[in-house]
Amino acid sequence: MDLIVNGERHSLVVDRERSLLSVLRDEDGLTGSKYGGGEGNCGACTVLIAGEPAQSCVTSASAAAERHVTTIEGLADGESLHPVQQAFVDHSAFQCGYCTPGFIISAVGLLKRNPHPDEKEIRSGLNGNICRCGAYARIVKAVRSASETAE
Repeated sequence: MDLIVNGERHSLVVDRERSLLSVLRDEDGLTGSKYGGGEGNCGACTVLIAGEPAQSCVTSASAAAERHVTTIEGLADGESLHPVQQAFVDHSAFQCGYCTPGFIISAVGLLKRNPHPDEKEIRSGLNGNICRCGAYARIVKAVRSASETAE
């Protein structure tokens, strides 16, 4: 099966029903997306598939075949962080960091659909992502800041 991950084609021989998360982590070595429970409830495993946020723990690898998958590792441009990543740094929008990749990916998807969301839209767009440390206020500020710098 072929996956297009972060702009690169990966030809893999894997069980088509295996979770996309396990393929990304175990076969491609992309460990930014996290396993939080395997039921699609926490958002730690969020990736973009064709530009839309998806829970990779409950998405089969075959569902992503031949589609563009973007992980947290694919957002930065060389040494330059993606604007959402930079906003998370600038606003200290994390504590332990386990949920951060999923929140960032979800925020990137949101801002692609709606470049200038209000606070209610940001909260709605991040629904499904859980931060056990409780950094929600800083996360919302970071996404709002990233939306203000969007062109």
